[in-house]
Amino acid sequence: MTEFTNEDFEVIHGSGNVFRDFGEPDADVKQMKALLAAEIIRALRVQNLTNRKAAKITGFSETDFSRIKHPDLKRFTIDRLMTILNRLDPEKEIKVEFKDGSKKPGIQHEHSL
Repeated sequence: MTEFTNEDFEVIHGSGNVFRDFGEPDADVKQMKALLAAEIIRALRVQNLTNRKAAKITGFSETDFSRIKHPDLKRFTIDRLMTILNRLDPEKEIKVEFKDGSKKPGIQHEHSL
């Protein structure tokens, strides 16, 4: 069995968005869709809902819930996913935070008033 030391690995901190880290186009949109899908799946589990029951509650199709669970999110807009989540859990609060993306190498922004 091979032993590894700390010198064998380099730790690289990600941006918090795996899609951006791998250079995917539309990384922020994909990240938002993935986060919303995860919340929808969590709501389905907490409420113990099948795809059929969720479809009746929300007015969306059973197929939509199957796509969300397996994550096939290409056909979904952020708005559509937010609507589904809102219908499943109207009390859910969603916050979106905008951050300055100036941490990219070679790009610096200065702000002065």
